[in-house]
Amino acid sequence: QVQLVESGGGLVKPGGSLTLSCAASGKIDLTYSMGWYRQAPGKQRELVATISSGSGSVYSDDVKGRFTISRDIAKHTCWLQMNSLQFEDTAVYYCTAELREWGKVSGNYWGQGTQVTVSA
Repeated sequence: QVQLVESGGGLVKPGGSLTLSCAASGKIDLTYSMGWYRQAPGKQRELVATISSGSGSVYSDDVKGRFTISRDIAKHTCWLQMNSLQFEDTAVYYCTAELREWGKVSGNYWGQGTQVTVSA
């Protein structure tokens, strides 16, 4: 069974940095895109960044220039480097991946989320 496990969340002061990691495990044949979404209290889940199998990336306007997404295709892992964090970045961050298990069609998978809190 495929699992996505995030790590790296925590408490950080405004202007600080954090790096989130997401590792997909299981009988994975191929990972297509990977990405990060976030959900703040009382708000809908929103896209943060995605990275394709060709390593093309897309960022939300809110994080462009501050966050960087990267991946290791062979290890089915991606990272989100977050710099110049702001109060508004406080949210639960979720990893997502479109991938294919051996012998199955591709599907979209989600991690359990990791909390990022920006506070003075």
